[in-house]
Amino acid sequence: MEFDATFWVAISFVIFFVGLVYLKVPQKVNDLLAKMIVDIKKEIDESEKLRTESKELLVKAKNKLDSAEKEKKRIIDEAKSHAERLIIEMNDKFHKSSELKKNLAQNKINQMKDNAIKDIKNTSIKIAIDSVKKVITSSVDKTKLDALFAKNLKETKEQIKKINS
Repeated sequence: MEFDATFWVAISFVIFFVGLVYLKVPQKVNDLLAKMIVDIKKEIDESEKLRTESKELLVKAKNKLDSAEKEKKRIIDEAKSHAERLIIEMNDKFHKSSELKKNLAQNKINQMKDNAIKDIKNTSIKIAIDSVKKVITSSVDKTKLDALFAKNLKETKEQIKKINS
């Protein structure tokens, strides 16, 4: 009986598989694959856990960002309203101050005007009295002078009463 090459290949193939079964290679491969599957499942579970934690952290970060934005907006609004109040307050103070200065200046002007009028009146009265004295002393005698003085004194008293009234 002659065996051809196919037969020997088949026999070596069977021996190879028997050797593999004898050495428990399929079971070791199966155990190795099972271990790899378990490891992969652990990694998937871990990655799922990390993904969930990442989502939670993302939500927390977004919430913090939103609260920070709200706080920023509140602070900006508060600063704007405070600035507006300060502007209004400063504007009011400026107007009050300018009104006060205007009133003080007007009072000073009125006082100066009154003083100038008094000075002019006093000076004109003095000049008039001096002129009258010169005219009277040089042109009128003593009896006429006394009568004129009494008349002028009476008229002056009446004028002063009118002015004071």
